[in-house]
Amino acid sequence: MKFISWNVNGLRAAMGKGFPEYFDAQGADFFCIQETKLQPEQAAFKPEGYFAYWNSAEKKGYSGTAVFAKHEPLSVRYDMGVTEHDHEGRVIALEYPNFYLVTVYTPNSQRELARLAYRMTWEDAFGDYLAALDTKKPVIVCGDLNVAHQEIDLKNPKTNVANAGFTPEERAKMTGLLGRGFVDSFRHLYPDARERYTWWSYMMNSRAKNTGWRIDYFLVSERIKEKIQSADIDDGVMGSDHCPVLLTLDI
Repeated sequence: MKFISWNVNGLRAAMGKGFPEYFDAQGADFFCIQETKLQPEQAAFKPEGYFAYWNSAEKKGYSGTAVFAKHEPLSVRYDMGVTEHDHEGRVIALEYPNFYLVTVYTPNSQRELARLAYRMTWEDAFGDYLAALDTKKPVIVCGDLNVAHQEIDLKNPKTNVANAGFTPEERAKMTGLLGRGFVDSFRHLYPDARERYTWWSYMMNSRAKNTGWRIDYFLVSERIKEKIQSADIDDGVMGSDHCPVLLTLDI
């Protein structure tokens, strides 16, 4: 099965920047997107042959996730069931006979780390949520996790230690999540790969210089890591400040 995840940074904008063409060309079994920035009734994208699931933020034009699936799930769950965290459309979980697929748009800690404290509570709740699913069947997690886990995952680690997405606190939460029985699929296959990024600032000509960060992931339950056939970063694809990430699983 082929899985794709992409933070499109506004689906309506992405529609005019090659998103529909890329979607059609890939023919993925599952296509997950983050930062849709719309309400379901505003969605003009209805691909033929896919079931579509939307989770939108209460605040219009903000956050939001969606999943397009060729295979109808046994159940669909929106959000985590934690009131504090269930207003921004950040999580969708689809249940299938032998796995869960979860897409997530993790909150950004923001400038001057204004939201870091909230981010820490979110991380704990999301980790518990995934661990609970993992007790039932294997989990595939994808999305913008808003953290570069290791120094190898961004161009300039030394100068970004105090910045959102590379603080010691955020990196420790990612380490903790992996320690709960999950595997970073790209690093599993390419432990030493450098300069493979999924996000670039719009400033300073960052993308042309490949001054980027790897903050978009596919994680899988440890017990199915051997089913990973391929994991890749489609960094030649434009249309957003992020690029798509891909996973193929024999599942």
